[in-house]
Amino acid sequence: MLYMICATDVADSLDKRLATRPAHLARLEKLKAQGKLVMAGPFPSVDSPDPGPAGFTGSLVVAEFESLDDAKQWADSDPYVEAGVYESVIVKPYKKVLP
Repeated sequence: MLYMICATDVADSLDKRLATRPAHLARLEKLKAQGKLVMAGPFPSVDSPDPGPAGFTGSLVVAEFESLDDAKQWADSDPYVEAGVYESVIVKPYKKVLP
């Protein structure tokens, strides 16, 4: 089943986010290689694809996992969680309808 992982960053997290980004992306690449990643990306703080020093306010991942518990365990072990980038993380089942 698909699950939505929506994370909110702590204030002023850009330096931590940039330092941890390679490890975060490596996990997403693994999901992609397994054919389980639907989409992933950050929320820019400003209305721009490259927010520069304004940074980001969080991230969204939609991916396939065996269960809600598996999705939560995967989200809880994200390098951004361990580095203190995320203030909170919500994991919910997701049903893709379109496209």
